[in-house]
Amino acid sequence: MRTRFAFGKHGIEVTVPDEIRCEVVRSRAARALEDAAGALDAALDGPMGCEPLALLAAGKHTAAIAVCDITRPAPNRLTLPPLLKRLDEAGIPVEGITILIATGLHRAATREELDAILGPEIAAKYRVASHDARDFAAHRALGITRRETPVYIDERFVAADLHITLGLVEPHLMLGFSGGRKMIAPGLASQETIKAVHAPRFVREPLAAEGSIADNPVHDELVKIAAMARHDFILDVTLTRERKISGVFAGHPLKAHAAAVEFYERTSLTWLDEPADAAIACAAGYPLDLTFYQCLKGLSAAQHIVKPGGRILLLGECAEGAGSAEYARQLKSYPGHARFLESVRDAEVKIDQWQLEQIALLGLRYELQFYTPGVAKDGMGSLGAMAFGDLDEAVAALVEGLAPGARVALLPDGPYTYARAIPALA
Repeated sequence: MRTRFAFGKHGIEVTVPDEIRCEVVRSRAARALEDAAGALDAALDGPMGCEPLALLAAGKHTAAIAVCDITRPAPNRLTLPPLLKRLDEAGIPVEGITILIATGLHRAATREELDAILGPEIAAKYRVASHDARDFAAHRALGITRRETPVYIDERFVAADLHITLGLVEPHLMLGFSGGRKMIAPGLASQETIKAVHAPRFVREPLAAEGSIADNPVHDELVKIAAMARHDFILDVTLTRERKISGVFAGHPLKAHAAAVEFYERTSLTWLDEPADAAIACAAGYPLDLTFYQCLKGLSAAQHIVKPGGRILLLGECAEGAGSAEYARQLKSYPGHARFLESVRDAEVKIDQWQLEQIALLGLRYELQFYTPGVAKDGMGSLGAMAFGDLDEAVAALVEGLAPGARVALLPDGPYTYARAIPALA
């Protein structure tokens, strides 16, 4: 069976032997809006739980807008123009508007990426800057949460009169769903805040998982942090598989985000009648698979439909290698799943360690395999033992020894696959 997976900018063909029982698994998806521009206008002028954006902006002199970086396919080029139009009509001048790329701890956007993220006209006209979590002095201290997370948020966002975020709602491996509050933390937070909300006490919380919002402590913590930063207004969207806008949700940060999550769950969740014995999942291609760091999401999406102890093969181009320098160092010395979890349990949190912690948790439950050619095997620590330089070799290793009739799930959309399996009867 031949299936095309998202991989880099051009995709990749994966061939599984015909004798293997395969099933392509994709999320259901709402249809693309016929009039996305009209839906955006209606959402901005009739938002959920608050006044129209133009009224919120009236009398204010400055506004800060947080947008996703290049690792998210958020349609900022479509959502920003009508939003900026209303700020202009409300009297906020161009020089009073700052657009912040909510990088979290990702690298800054390049000049070319800014054009892709915002569109050349907006990138040239407005003050645009990438958030830098490592520049502690560029953040304002806002206090400490009841869970003792120190909160430091980008001064440029906090100092504005009006605080807006543009996001994308999709499953997220710790937060349940992205969008809303995530644009502020980790998006605009200092590394001190980011490390705190990615400490083992949060990473190892069972309810901190895709699709989990109720009682999710990470979601709750970030909602509290966003409120401390005076989060005023969100414009979130959902997308089809082709990355067209399927839903627009604007207004009060909690109410609009909750509506987006409800819509996504109702229109996208796919159920399998039984768990698979193995799975092949990608990291959704460019720009999501630029680094090994980002590729974890493909593994995380597959875990929900594979039997405990089953195999998961991850595909990711990783054109920019492992990720940050901090992550690359930790990956290269990765000692094994159990040893890594023990080594970080009570230690000071390091930048980006949580991604390896997630891999370790998955690795204790599943047999993980990798086709990530942009990362050298000797740079993957003990994970390198199950990393393959040839795709056909990787697939052969995945299916080797599977029992007759074994089921292999194929996730060609990777983390954009929102699926669950009905547990097998004992």
